[in-house]
Amino acid sequence: MNNKITTVLFDLDGTLIDTNELIITTYLHTLEKYFPGKYSREDVLPFMGPTLHEAFSSVDPDRVEEMIMEYRTFNLANHDALVKEFEGVFDTVQTLYEKGYKLGIVTTKRHDTALKGLRLTNLDQFFEVIVALDHVKKVKPDPEPILNALEQLDAKPSETIMVGDNYHDILAGKNAGTKAAGVSWSIKGRDYIAKYEPDYILDHMHDLLKILGE
Repeated sequence: MNNKITTVLFDLDGTLIDTNELIITTYLHTLEKYFPGKYSREDVLPFMGPTLHEAFSSVDPDRVEEMIMEYRTFNLANHDALVKEFEGVFDTVQTLYEKGYKLGIVTTKRHDTALKGLRLTNLDQFFEVIVALDHVKKVKPDPEPILNALEQLDAKPSETIMVGDNYHDILAGKNAGTKAAGVSWSIKGRDYIAKYEPDYILDHMHDLLKILGE
């Protein structure tokens, strides 16, 4: 890639920080409470990526808010014990920060929970902009969250790459007019992310530096 890219936006869960075990465990805990014995680990994988409202609406539209409350209570209580950064993330983000790239987070998590994960992994120091669920009317794959971040960063879509582990991230980037990079360490696998035709697929976070010519 040429050096026109000045801005890098990242999804959070499954991209920068490994929250997979936390999310799966939390979904299983919540679903077991409401539907004992019905859901297995494989059953909850499709819930990874969509908002909690979208996920629980597909299960029981009448008890969505109740289930979200149960999910969040368990999730926060177990957060620090089950969350860690992916290999190479800290070094790569630090390098981008030191080289003057504009960096932002675009996530479907609530702002307080996103900040909790960033602080736990010491990544919060590198991001001046976080666009979370509570900052937007429409979530990824709608372009609104990305455009919101770009406005705050005073950046153009043509100068930006969106990095994520789910189809929402790739499509949101395309819809906003940015480049899009998928990560192969998505819990759904490399082939899954490749189906959505990102401009790049990262096998390690350091690959991002090569793509950017760093």
